[in-house]
Amino acid sequence: MTVSTKTDDGQRTLSFSEIGPAERGKRSDEVVIAISPAFGSLFTQTIIDLPHAEVIRQILAGIEEQEVSARIIRLQDSADLAFMAHTAAKLSGSGIGIGILARGTAMIHQRDLPRLSSLELFPQCPLLTLETYRSIGSNAAQYAKGESPEPVPTLNDQMARPRWQAKAALLHLKETELVRKGAPVVEVMPEFSAATI
Repeated sequence: MTVSTKTDDGQRTLSFSEIGPAERGKRSDEVVIAISPAFGSLFTQTIIDLPHAEVIRQILAGIEEQEVSARIIRLQDSADLAFMAHTAAKLSGSGIGIGILARGTAMIHQRDLPRLSSLELFPQCPLLTLETYRSIGSNAAQYAKGESPEPVPTLNDQMARPRWQAKAALLHLKETELVRKGAPVVEVMPEFSAATI
């Protein structure tokens, strides 16, 4: 099954092809990225209209710059960020995973931490930039190598929550409508292409 993200403005498009059931990795130098049910399918952009294609490209670039490999999995039975990130970490050969929701909220997790704990949490998705996503990938890769990077610097805006709360709630509601209880976690391959006008 291939799920595509299309754009009308000449931006890059993103497709995810299912490879098969997600399994525990054997490579000690990998980071697993868990995308939510609506990421790159129902929704094609974050809450502030960053294209999912660019978000994934930046996370992958940050990982690659650290000379660490990456795999992407899609969770279909949950849109809970902590559960997604922890599942990614448990399936990663290094024990490090990233979870990302369609609206852009992200988390770096480690396999042996409790599910509701994490290495780094990025809850204010309206303040995340493409540069932030690249740094998230880079930090996750550094954790995978056994390093202790400085946390990714993020902006903080006390008004972000009230300003974006209604839209975030709507996006979350739409995303949870795609959740299929008991559906398997699948490994997916991203495919990027330039949009045709």
